Amino acid sequence: MKFIHAADLHLDSPLAGIARRGSVPEPVLNNCTRRALAAMVDLALAEDVAFVVIAGDVFDADWRDYSTGLYFAEQMRRLARPCFLVRGNHDALSEITRSLQPPPNVAEFSSRTAETIVRDDLGVALHGRSFPRRAVTEDISASYPPPVTGMLNIGVLHTSCEDPGEHETYAPCRLPALAVKGYDYWALGHIHARRELATAPWIVFPGNLQGRHARETGAKGCTLVEVEEWRIARVEHRPVDVLRWAVAEADVAGARSLAEVAERVRPVLAAAAAEQADGRPLLVRLALTGATPLHPALLAEPAALEAECQNAAIAAADRVWLESVRLRTHAPTARTDPGAAADALALLAEAFGQALDDPAECAALLDEMQGLASRLPAGIGPDLDLPRTPEALRALGSEAWQIVAHALTAGDAP
Repeated sequence: MKFIHAADLHLDSPLAGIARRGSVPEPVLNNCTRRALAAMVDLALAEDVAFVVIAGDVFDADWRDYSTGLYFAEQMRRLARPCFLVRGNHDALSEITRSLQPPPNVAEFSSRTAETIVRDDLGVALHGRSFPRRAVTEDISASYPPPVTGMLNIGVLHTSCEDPGEHETYAPCRLPALAVKGYDYWALGHIHARRELATAPWIVFPGNLQGRHARETGAKGCTLVEVEEWRIARVEHRPVDVLRWAVAEADVAGARSLAEVAERVRPVLAAAAAEQADGRPLLVRLALTGATPLHPALLAEPAALEAECQNAAIAAADRVWLESVRLRTHAPTARTDPGAAADALALLAEAFGQALDDPAECAALLDEMQGLASRLPAGIGPDLDLPRTPEALRALGSEAWQIVAHALTAGDAP
């Protein structure tokens, strides 16, 4: 017997930041989370699994319209075998205001109390509880019922179990407490990176079905579990994502033109495609590093830089696009000129530095930045990564001065 363990489908969740850039063809971006769910159902049918378990966050948030729920119901009917699910923090009862009658093969665990669903025809007892509200801060696994004798026992739990702080804390619990429960398998959800926390018993986060931004890199999918004589025999990750994300770094030290930057970028993106895409479209967050005299110009002309890097991506491999270009370059260390103190540009640089050392000036600049961020369209502000402390503001001082100095020496200043 086989079953699939999935979690964090986040149906109809938008791909963060990329959709509005316009550089990626719409067919690549459209309905990624839906297509990943369809691929999971295809896998379930191909492997002839006995049932599917979904450990929370089928939906990303309240439905914009009923099409989200209708699509899930359509895929469950196509699955045509039992599906057992709990609600997580994103699709808790308090978060989803619309509803549809689920297909008869879908069983949802109660949000009022932990319960056991016994399927004698499958020889399986599943234990779980749905989130009644988004912020579940207590360890709900403590109230899960004891295992059913003579059955394969599976715990279904949406939790931040053993998370080092990368995710919000929901239904926290500890591995020893799960292990002593006596279940054969714990099907966890909420953590978007695949993690096998234990193998005796198996305690697994499958990760989400589809990466949605550049912090969710690598193969995404579900877990295929094979059972022999009512014991877990094999546990295997199966990718079902339709679009993949990657982070890459190109050293452009010494580059003196955009053409030279592109030459450095092209093999890096080609390697990323060969090693990470696995035949899928690939969106890359590219970081440029190294000391280059071109640094001020790169800072001053981000659109030209991004276009040239995207051009390099097109030349590097099929179906590779840039999510963004992050500049981590710096100007070569300048030789000290004894007469520089008399130079007007050096005096301006000194004044610039002194302003950043002034607590009142820093506070005023930070307030102005946050005020501007609050007036940006929804969804744009978080991508800007604006400084929030005087230390962070001063850390940007060198780059900011390079832009000013480039504009002054190029004659672009008013």
